[in-house]
Amino acid sequence: MKKILAIGNSFSQDATAYLYGLARAAGEDVKVVNLYIGGCPLSRHAFNALGRERDYKLEYNGFLTNFDVSIHDALGNDAWDVITLQQASHFSFRPETYQPYLGTLRDYIRTYAPNAELMVHQTWAYEDGSDRLAAYGFASSDAMFEQVRTAYAGAAAFLGARLIPSGDAVQRASGRKLARMHRDGFHLSFGAGRYTAACVWLEAILGIGAAGNPFDATQEPLTPELRAALAECAHEAVAAL
Repeated sequence: MKKILAIGNSFSQDATAYLYGLARAAGEDVKVVNLYIGGCPLSRHAFNALGRERDYKLEYNGFLTNFDVSIHDALGNDAWDVITLQQASHFSFRPETYQPYLGTLRDYIRTYAPNAELMVHQTWAYEDGSDRLAAYGFASSDAMFEQVRTAYAGAAAFLGARLIPSGDAVQRASGRKLARMHRDGFHLSFGAGRYTAACVWLEAILGIGAAGNPFDATQEPLTPELRAALAECAHEAVAAL
């Protein structure tokens, strides 16, 4: 069984929502846990880790539980194979906001989960035309994503970690106008958006492409043709690393 722990926010919630279902449909046994605080940046994750703050909602295999936990609790709960980190979307395009918090979290995780592989979850840009995109001074989603991509590449290089390129896959699907990828301008849609990100995680972490995967239990229904096109975007993003 592959055990995956995401230390994140609503964007890791989006990305992992269908990962368990996709993996099981591919014949892979996984445990997927997401530690969720809405909008949580790396700085707060670092302070929470050091303070052992039980501020996180625990999500298990895509479903919210009633447990409130700390990062310390989660690290000691199991022998994790992969632990992911990400920046909050409103800081994701600003490399200076990643430090010194990445280093703090890396050292903390190495202390309490020394055998886990640390990976960096590359989040996505806001939707073209959204108020939030304009509020941060970007003329287009592509312009924002170029800065997001650069910042995450630097984070991965600093950690010597592999990247999970959800943002790249979402940008590819958006550019091809396959479906609406966002539900509110920044979170992923409950169908195409979340499905695409899960396909990226499946391939980047487990090495399993989503092409032909029979999983179809998305909250918003997707046709087999659309699932195939989204899986291809995910594969291209992973292959481009």
